[in-house]
Amino acid sequence: MRIVTNKNHKLNDEYVVILKGENQKPELPQELDEIVEKIIESGKTGEFNVYVGAEIKRIYLEELKSDKEKVRKIGGKISKYLLNLDHENDDEDEKSSEKPLIKGAIYGAELLGENLYSFVEGLNLGSYIFDKYLNNKKTNEIEEIVISGIDEDIEEALLVSDFQKFARELVNEPSNVIYPETLAKQAKEECEKNGVEIDIYDKVEIENFQMEAFLSVARGSSNEPRLVVMRYMGNPQSDEILGLVGKGITYDTGGYSIKPTSSMLSMKSDMGGAASVIAAINAIAKLNLKSNVVGVCALCENSVSGNSYKPGDIIGSMKGTTIEVLNTDAEGRLTLADAVHFAISQEGATKIVDIATLTGAALVISSHVATPVVSNDDEFYKKLEKATQKTDEKMFRLPVYDEFRDFIKGKEADIKNTTSEGAGCITAGLFVGEFVDDRPWLHLDIAGTSMSKNAKNYVSYGATGAPVRTLIELAKDF
Repeated sequence: MRIVTNKNHKLNDEYVVILKGENQKPELPQELDEIVEKIIESGKTGEFNVYVGAEIKRIYLEELKSDKEKVRKIGGKISKYLLNLDHENDDEDEKSSEKPLIKGAIYGAELLGENLYSFVEGLNLGSYIFDKYLNNKKTNEIEEIVISGIDEDIEEALLVSDFQKFARELVNEPSNVIYPETLAKQAKEECEKNGVEIDIYDKVEIENFQMEAFLSVARGSSNEPRLVVMRYMGNPQSDEILGLVGKGITYDTGGYSIKPTSSMLSMKSDMGGAASVIAAINAIAKLNLKSNVVGVCALCENSVSGNSYKPGDIIGSMKGTTIEVLNTDAEGRLTLADAVHFAISQEGATKIVDIATLTGAALVISSHVATPVVSNDDEFYKKLEKATQKTDEKMFRLPVYDEFRDFIKGKEADIKNTTSEGAGCITAGLFVGEFVDDRPWLHLDIAGTSMSKNAKNYVSYGATGAPVRTLIELAKDF
């Protein structure tokens, strides 16, 4: 989909969307001015069929809000409107495998002001739908949206939201398409396009790094693991390196602590953290940000076989910390432990952000609405808060007490990978925190916010691409 601005766009055969402000009249083509003025005066919004000359024109009228997140949602709502034109009442047998191409023209954009960036993000994100495997398409394809009345640069808003859509696409692919080898390949293709240095390590090389925790999770699958390391050094004068570490379990059965089928259905999404890191570092490079960023993703499947690790095992780690395995479905923190240590010891990361679909407890705390955060550094968390004020990706900090750390102390090894004491979201984060070596650190548990059961506004059904925009914004302030 193309989104372009054109200050003096002439009314053509596009579907017309009009934005109105509170006590502010939009600039309209002459042939629409009088007709729309009467609709605006009526106080109504929504869809209208009006005569323009001898032709009936379909017009969609939406009232703007002053809040940028509400404006972002309006942008997504407009895209959803265009996607679903003339399809809502179709019978299944009438739907075609060919998606109708739709063009839209938006008038009144001059009223957006400083919210233009958010509006464009919403438009672009709202246009995303994952239907590549459907023979009978249920929506249109938006070919172009012209934003009339302005001639502003919207390139960054489009770029950032495009990379969030890229993360969605990676997560939405089924696990027979995206597994460690193919996800690493996708990362390589993207990095080579955008000037990001990338190394991909295979099983033998991972063994040479002595990443025992990571390999313990990986050994049950016939699809061998990959370690993906991406580097963007945009500020050679600085010694600061932001380490982004993404959980990359491309499918999670739970291992011997096996999940029920209903819980496995969405487990292709357990690499959402890795997808967000791959997307974010490429966007950071494309934006030429003056920051140094390294991305580390330990990619594997958590499967069941005669070679799988088992509850009761004691395993090592790259750092040397020993771990009691009490539950093989608490696998993500094991792979993150080695990936975080790698980012610090091998790549020199001075600050760490790990992003993971880590716990069901995150859903209990805040459902799909917000991302819980565990951190060891007040100033670093304040930078995250500042980033979320721009992106409106909701996050909040969880408390950390010494009693919670006691919950994961092992009896037969240094630490254990789960606890029956509760506070599961916090203790899972603190487990990862054992491997950060006192570096400033943020742990983002995106188990709830990485997926959506509904397509609404700029959110799509399936993967959301969270928290790509926040990671990019955080790198701007690094």
